[in-house]
This record gives sequence, structure tokens and C-alpha cells, in this order.
Amino acid sequence: MYVRHRPDLVLITALGLFAVQVGWFLIGLGHTWSHPAIAWLVMPVMSLLVVLECRRTARCAALDHPTRAFWGRLGLGCALLIPASLSCMYDALAGPALSQQNSVRTQLIFGCALAVVLWALLRLPTWQRSSADWIRFGLDSGIVVVTTGVLIWHWSLSRIDFTGSPNAKPASMLVILMVAAVSLITFVKVAFAGAGGLDRGSLHILSAGVALAAASGTMAPFIVDRPYLHTALIAFPMSQITAILAARRQSRGRRRPPARPVSRRLSLAPYLSVGLLLFAVLETEIPQSGEEARMAIAATVVTLLVVLRQLTTMHENRRLLEAVDHQVTHDALTGIGSRAAYTGELSARLSGGEPFVVALLDLDDFKEVNDRYGHTTGDALLQTISHRLRDRLLPGDTVARLGGDEFTLLLPGRTEADTDALLHELLAVVQRPVLAGDLEMTPRISLGVTASRPDDTAGELLRRADVAMYAAKTAGGGRWTWFDPIMDRLADDDARLAADLRQAIARDELFLVYQPIVELPHGRLAGVEALVRWRHPAHGLVSPAVFIPLAERNGQIVELGRWVLEQAVGQAARWERELGPDAPAKVSVNVSARQLGEPGFPAEVAEMLSAAGVDPSRLTVEVTETAVLGTGVALEVLRALAAQGLTIALDDFGTGQSSLSLLVDCPVDWLKVDKSFVDGVTTDSPQAVIVDSLIGITEGLRMQAVAEGVETAEQAERLHRAGYRYAQGYHFARPLPETDIALMITARPVQLT
Repeated sequence: MYVRHRPDLVLITALGLFAVQVGWFLIGLGHTWSHPAIAWLVMPVMSLLVVLECRRTARCAALDHPTRAFWGRLGLGCALLIPASLSCMYDALAGPALSQQNSVRTQLIFGCALAVVLWALLRLPTWQRSSADWIRFGLDSGIVVVTTGVLIWHWSLSRIDFTGSPNAKPASMLVILMVAAVSLITFVKVAFAGAGGLDRGSLHILSAGVALAAASGTMAPFIVDRPYLHTALIAFPMSQITAILAARRQSRGRRRPPARPVSRRLSLAPYLSVGLLLFAVLETEIPQSGEEARMAIAATVVTLLVVLRQLTTMHENRRLLEAVDHQVTHDALTGIGSRAAYTGELSARLSGGEPFVVALLDLDDFKEVNDRYGHTTGDALLQTISHRLRDRLLPGDTVARLGGDEFTLLLPGRTEADTDALLHELLAVVQRPVLAGDLEMTPRISLGVTASRPDDTAGELLRRADVAMYAAKTAGGGRWTWFDPIMDRLADDDARLAADLRQAIARDELFLVYQPIVELPHGRLAGVEALVRWRHPAHGLVSPAVFIPLAERNGQIVELGRWVLEQAVGQAARWERELGPDAPAKVSVNVSARQLGEPGFPAEVAEMLSAAGVDPSRLTVEVTETAVLGTGVALEVLRALAAQGLTIALDDFGTGQSSLSLLVDCPVDWLKVDKSFVDGVTTDSPQAVIVDSLIGITEGLRMQAVAEGVETAEQAERLHRAGYRYAQGYHFARPLPETDIALMITARPVQLT
């Protein structure tokens, strides 16, 4: 379908006026205009068009805030050109004779307009510099001003006779050209340093406009005999039409992400100035020959050698600084962005005001990879993950490693649906198997995602992403979770609960209960498993599913585990004194991976048993597969405990990273089959097949199998037929206080009915 576009009246009008103005000036070089005021009336109209175009660009919603602010300030500077052009016209036409002289008033208005434009440029966020940078910029500007003034005077103005045109003053022309040179170097420096969201093409067009306007000023000596012409008649249109074209490119062009900081560039302006001035000196002195000429040549040669030496040193210093910069802004292991660079990028994006998404990524169970396969394998895994992330992201996205196994992504310009689609692909790509030497691993990752807010800081964004990431881990890992404010409330609740847990032992809020482990089929008591409970003064009984993981996360599990062990050993001693040979033969205590990693743990257990007078064979240490698998330290600790005479039980077998080699490496006496398998034992299910198979393995390895979570007589009978001799679960008894255990021992055995 053909779509008819409306004509662009502003651009058509501006181009038409520009053509009229340039044509008027060129014709005036060979023709005397009797009504020069006509050309002057075009200038304020063009300035008004520039203001309208800049205002329209400043209101473009697709641009970030600093870019819109720049075009608004540029429009303000161009608005000052309206009274400046009228003042210049008054200077040229209001006197008794036509004049090419600009009054102080006109020069001040021009200066204010130029100051606003330069202020707009230097306020761009990517050109915010240190005080040392500003000093260097001021020195460069001073060098350019002096050099421009000297060279223009030497090669142009000093050789022109202005006596025939008293209204054209060489001093004012010199000032205008010097100021134009400063403006041009500012544009060039900003263009090289980066301009944030400002379109570089637009900036180059503006720079060209300034250069053309400055170049038109050099025509002043050649039109001194044509008072009806003025350099402003050509300088104004050049700068104004380029401003309109630049604004149009910015507002209509495809929006680009902010340019990344470029490497340090050597400022050639001072050295070029030195070279030009030396050339001017030689051009003046050599024709005169004599001692002055020889001294000028010698001084020039020495100066050039010093400059070359300094340039060589600066080049080497720049190379070293770039190497240091790379080390600071890039992660040494993976080559992607570092935490410092990422935090700086976050702050820059936040100051820019554009919306973006932050995702924090963490490898699930990465510690086990390091512990089992070594840090070299772990490093190779991190490198592979970083390469996969970097290869999948778009050029405007950012990926960085915060440290350890944590990565973070910065995703600008994406909706929630776009982000979900990307993260779905990332999970699929990143979680593909990784081959490290002869070893194949399948990594799993958890991501926390949050969107930026207007009042955010870099720290707050990362905090929210971190909270969401731990929510994803808690939900099972291998997924992403968006931040929800309720997570903060849950985190606050966890923090308060953790603080209360630290005081729970001292406040006597913790207590133990004991779940019987019975022999099949008659139900005789074979032992008990000690389980900790917490009676909170405000919340009542807190589930172990809540406070045990909390203690694992904040490290309190070590102190908590020590307390449980002390209480269980003490109770075993009391039962032995009170019940004699009828006391429970085994008391099982759960021990965490953190406890196994504590220095001197076997000696601590031995001391507890000795102090209580309990035979080590009566204590069973229960550990999970995850706590032991691939962890050399944990295996050594378990072997030391077994050497002391303690029984070792492998708990929840089948729910972690089950490895049959663990049954060979670890000194396991009891294998506790998880409830998830026992639940399906009475049906024709895969769980029943596994239950039947495990009894054969335990018998072959001379272990005892214990079925956990038995809830019905039918399950108990089926397990007994399969060969199981020990079981525990609600069918036999719930966890009981120590006094009820004593009553159970004196009562008749549980029957399988």
C-alpha cells in the first residue's frame, strides 16, 4: 500500500533560505547589492527554525535524558543567535555607512550563545572529566588560541591593507577566528571522547558546521572592499543548516546504545601548533640568513627532537595504561567485564535515565565441582560459561563476572517478555554439557532478574537481583526468578528469624525428639534418630524445613550441630544408666557438611563420648550424599570417625548426586533409603524396582538398609518381603520426647498390622 508522506516544511524552508543566502553572497562578490537588508532578514528566520528543530528533538521520547538535555541546551544557544543576528544587522546597516565591524554588544551576545553550546557539549555524561582533564583541556585550548591568532595574523591579516576600509577591523576578525578555533577543538574532543546517546553522525555534522563557519571568517580580508557583504551572511547559514540536519538525524535515526569509552587518544593539537609556529619562524628568519637564521634552525631541530622523544614516551605510557585499564575493567580468568567496570556501567546507565534489566547468575553446586574435580576444572567451567554468555548476548548488552561463580548481565531496551525469551535461550545454551578434558559436566544456573527504577543505585539493583537469585535457588535452581517486593519481606523475616536462632540455645528454646528405628517384622526398637525442634516464643514451633536451611546459609549450623550432638550423647548416657541393656542400641545424629569441614571434628566427638561415658559404637553419624560426594576432607573425617568405632549412615540415599562409587569410598554401615522410593514400593513402579535393587547392593557390600518414611502396614510388610530388616516412619511412631522413648521400651513391640 502506498503511503503518502507529508512534506517536511521546516527542512524545505531551511534549505531554501540557505540556498538564497549562499547565492546572495556569491553573487555579491561580482555584483553590488543596493538593498543588503534583504539578506540580513534571512538570518533570524533560520535561527528560529533551528530552535524549533532542536526543541522537537529534545522532546523525542526515544532518546535518553542526557541526549534530550543536550538538544534543549543547543536550542537555547541557537535562540540567542536571533538577537545576535539582529544586533549584527544593526551594526552593519544602522550607521551612516555600511560596516563590517561588530560592536561589543554583538560580540557579547555571540559569546553567550557559544558558551551555552559549549556548556551543552561538556555536560554530556561521557565527557565528565577530572580536574586534571579540565586543566589539560584548558591548556590545549590556550595553545590553539595563541597559535591560531599568531598564524592568522602572520600569514593573513598583517599582509592586508585595511586603510581603505575603516569599518573592517582586523582585531575583531582575529578574535572571531580564535573563538571559532576553540569551539572547533571542543567539538572534536567530545566527538573522540564519546558522547553517550548522542548520535556520532549528528556530532560530526555539528563539527563540520563549526568548521565551515570558522572557515568563512577567513574571507573577511577579501571582502573589505564590498561593505554590503559580511562574513556573518555566510557563517550563520553554514552553522544553522548543519544544526538542523544534525537534529533531524538524531530524532529520525535508529536509536543506538551509548558508545563504550574508547581508548586514550593522544592530543596532537599542542604538537601540531609547535610545528606550525616553528615553520612560521623558519619562514621568517631563513630568508634573512645570518646568525638569527642559524639559531632558528638549531632551535627548531632541537625542539622537534624533544617533541619526538616525548611522543615516543607518551606512546609507551599510553600502551601501559591501556594494559592496566584492561586489567581493571576485565576479569583475569574469563576475559569478560570485571565487577568495577560493571558497577561503573550500571551507574552510567542509571544517570542516563534509560530503562534496563539486570540479571544475576550463579552456578548451582559449583563448590562441589571445585571440591571433587579441582580448581583447574572449575576455572575451565567458568571460562566456558562466560564464553557462552558473551556469544549469545547482543552488542549493546553487558556481561561481567562479579567474583567466584557469580555473573551478571545488563540488558538495555528490553521488555519483560523479551527478557524472558532471552533467559530461556540462555538457560538452554549455558546448561549444555561441558567437556573439560575427559570429564563431561552439565552445569545448572540460577538467575535473579530485576528491572531498573528511576531512583535506583547500582548497589540497590544488584541487591534486588541477588535476592531474586537466591529465591530461584531455593525453588530448586536451574531457572530464573523476577524480583518481587514480597521477597524483601521474606528476606527481612529470615534475617529476624536468624537473629532469634542465634539466641535460641541460650534461651533454652531448642529441644530434641527421637524417632524410633525398628526391626522388621516384629517392630523391636533397634535405635533412635535425634531430631532438633525449635519452640519460638512468638511463632510457636518453627519447622526444621525452615530453620535448618537458614542455619546452613548463615553458618549457624556448626554451633547448632554441636549442641544437638552434645544433647544426644548426654541422653544416650542417661538411657544407658536408667535402662541398662534395654537402652536404645543406636542413637543417630545428623551431621552437616559444614561440621565435617570443621578442623578437629573427630577429636571433638571423641571427647564428648569420653566425657559422657558412652561407647562409640552406640553413636551413629548420619550424613547426606551431597555432604560427602567428591569431598576429600569429608571422606577423611568419616574414616576417622569409623576408626573410633562410630557407625556411619548415608541418609536420604537416591535424592542427591547418587554415585555407587560413594558406597565403596565412604565407610558406610547403614544405607537409609529415602521416603520418595518407599512411597511407591507397594505398586508396580520404578521406585519399587530401585527399592528391590538396593537391598541386593547392601547385602553384597555387607551394609544394613533402613527404609525411611514407612507410613502403612502394607509398606512395612512389602519391605520385609524384599529383604529389609530395619525401618522408620509414622507407621511405627512419630518423633517422641525422651520420656516416651523409655515408655516404648517397656511396652510391647509394635506389630505389623
